[in-house]
Amino acid sequence: MRHAVRVKLTVLGSTGSIGTQALDVARERGWAVGAMAAGRNLDLLEAQVREFRPEVVSVAAEAFAEARSRLAGVRVVADPSEVAARPADVVVNAMSGLPGLAPTRAALEAGRAVALATKEAMVTAADLIWEAAARGGGRLVPVDSEHTGVYQCLTGEHLGDVAELILTASGGPFRDGPADLSRVTPEQALKHPSWSMGPKITVDSATLMNKGLEVMECASLYGLPLSQVGVVIHPQSVVHAAVRFRDGSLKGQFGPTDMRLAIAYAIDAAPTGMSRPGDVRGARRGPEVAGHLGWPLRGSWEFREPDAARFPALGLAYRAGEAGGLLPAALNAADEVAVPAFLAGQIGFMEIPRLIERVLDETPQGTLTWETLVQTEAWASARARELVAAGVRG
Repeated sequence: MRHAVRVKLTVLGSTGSIGTQALDVARERGWAVGAMAAGRNLDLLEAQVREFRPEVVSVAAEAFAEARSRLAGVRVVADPSEVAARPADVVVNAMSGLPGLAPTRAALEAGRAVALATKEAMVTAADLIWEAAARGGGRLVPVDSEHTGVYQCLTGEHLGDVAELILTASGGPFRDGPADLSRVTPEQALKHPSWSMGPKITVDSATLMNKGLEVMECASLYGLPLSQVGVVIHPQSVVHAAVRFRDGSLKGQFGPTDMRLAIAYAIDAAPTGMSRPGDVRGARRGPEVAGHLGWPLRGSWEFREPDAARFPALGLAYRAGEAGGLLPAALNAADEVAVPAFLAGQIGFMEIPRLIERVLDETPQGTLTWETLVQTEAWASARARELVAAGVRG
């Protein structure tokens, strides 16, 4: 991608954390934004439309009528998949949760290059997503700092030489205590020590479920078994990922805790990104993301093993990923119910993994298709809500 040419982006989830930072990068680099998808935050969307002047936007169904009256001069639609399939140099999919699946499929089947921040796509439907890329000729590069770090470490390497992919985790707000996590509050769980993120992903980081989802995503992206994807606690959050090769050498990617760096790299890399697992080609890098050329390489770096007993969600993710089939979809759907229930004070912090485990224990076996994926998500969500209402029991 040559930066003398003005890049045209589609940004899905434009009003969320990753979406707004993607627009920061677009602003810095003078990139055009031809389309956006948002939810219900019309105040922020209206400001984004005034600045970037997209041709079309999608909004949540309940905000559709108001959006049409407020967003003069732009076509408003209700289906983000319609926006995702439009011509663009890169589609940044920052839609959180399960609603991001259909737009990912639509973009890839339309042959688009996707910078993918929707981890649920690879967690719950990896085989289906790769099939969509093969059918339409689409390509993708992950946006998460850890997965983008792995991607950069693998550039120029042979996947057969890899012994282990290593993802780092800050450990969240409870990495040093308390020993008993049953009484921690939502306010405590939302105080992430390293990153500024939305409430759902922040709580997932506190339980280590987010790292478990990233392990599942990593294995699906690079076509390796979960046994070759490891996690280490790294409180400084400087090293984002590493690759251990069969000859014993290690290659790491590190830098500031600024998601704009990962977003910018993913957008640069997406047009020549992966069309199948592990198809890593690297990127021609763009100009500096403001303010980091002088970032100091100083301080002490610490690495620890994760505490599986205090953070059982990590083990549940490995269990679901190793089982495959419909279990990853059930795990993700249950977590989508459990975290909001915790934030609302309906369940305790340690009841989050307990609820997810109950749902996994009850998940029926079956073959993964787009239809069974939707059915499993609906069943697991409903079952998780029943458990919340009844009081979770181990």
